[in-house]
Amino acid sequence: MYLFVQYPKCSTCQKAKKWLEANSVEFVSRHIAEENPKADELARWIERSGLPMKKFFNTSGMKYKELGLKDKLPTMSPEEQISLLASDGMLVKRPLLIDGNTVLVGFKEEQWAEALKK
Repeated sequence: MYLFVQYPKCSTCQKAKKWLEANSVEFVSRHIAEENPKADELARWIERSGLPMKKFFNTSGMKYKELGLKDKLPTMSPEEQISLLASDGMLVKRPLLIDGNTVLVGFKEEQWAEALKK
């Protein structure tokens, strides 16, 4: 069973959810703004994903821009960045699909199909 971390009003999240349902992928949905990922979860997900930490930031989001993170992130430690991500779900890139060692960030149908072999 996958954990699908999403923001229901996000059109990309809506597309991803439809894709999961159409491909009979079992998942538990989690509203990212109501149940923020915690720092320890984020640290595990980032490590498992093999992606740079910046990929976990919602760089097109209003909150990211308001806080001027484009300029601040390069000077922040990994711990500070994880703490910042854990402080507000709207800073986190979405959707996320997590299961065991699989951590998918953002929705790209081809990537998800390959990772889930659908």
